[in-house]
Amino acid sequence: MKTTLLAILFLWAFSPFAKADSPITSTDISSSYQDVAIVQTAASAQGVLTDELMAYLADENNPIDVKMAVINQLGWDFDGKSNADVYLNYLITTKKVASEAKLKKKGTAHQLICMAYFKAMDNYFDVKDAVVYADLAAKKNKKSYTIQLIVAIIKAQKAFDADWCAVYKLTDAVRTNAGLTMDMRKEASDAVFEYMDLYKDSCK
Repeated sequence: MKTTLLAILFLWAFSPFAKADSPITSTDISSSYQDVAIVQTAASAQGVLTDELMAYLADENNPIDVKMAVINQLGWDFDGKSNADVYLNYLITTKKVASEAKLKKKGTAHQLICMAYFKAMDNYFDVKDAVVYADLAAKKNKKSYTIQLIVAIIKAQKAFDADWCAVYKLTDAVRTNAGLTMDMRKEASDAVFEYMDLYKDSCK
């Protein structure tokens, strides 16, 4: 465990792609959903948010864990992406929301966590805006394990540069919260903690 964490530290300090090993970029959710058709569609989209994917994400009847798997599958890019803007424009164009301000004020938990995760994936070097959306989503749905875990991952990304113990504690608090409704596949949750638990030793 300690050897692995030291290896992460070495990469973070000396590699130009250092932050490619971080909570946002290293927590794999989508691999556990490869049997789901819409995730397969996302896998063939080359990281681009298509109309089909946006329609799925905007449908409140679709399960939140699969939506997060779709966004996770679309992934991140070292040079940045703009899927959050594309998604917001779709919501406005289809009259799901009137504006970004209205989204923040009246958006559903699903809409808000999708925006939060997209913003974090689009620019994992600066997740301040993602944290704003994440907090709003967490308040709208306090029971969803999936939503709370994604919120914790985003906040862990923010803590990544300053406090590795906090990185661990943020997601561990979700894992140990018996009051949450488990709405994520166990394999996906396990995959998240396979990475996040690497930071546990930082709390000693």
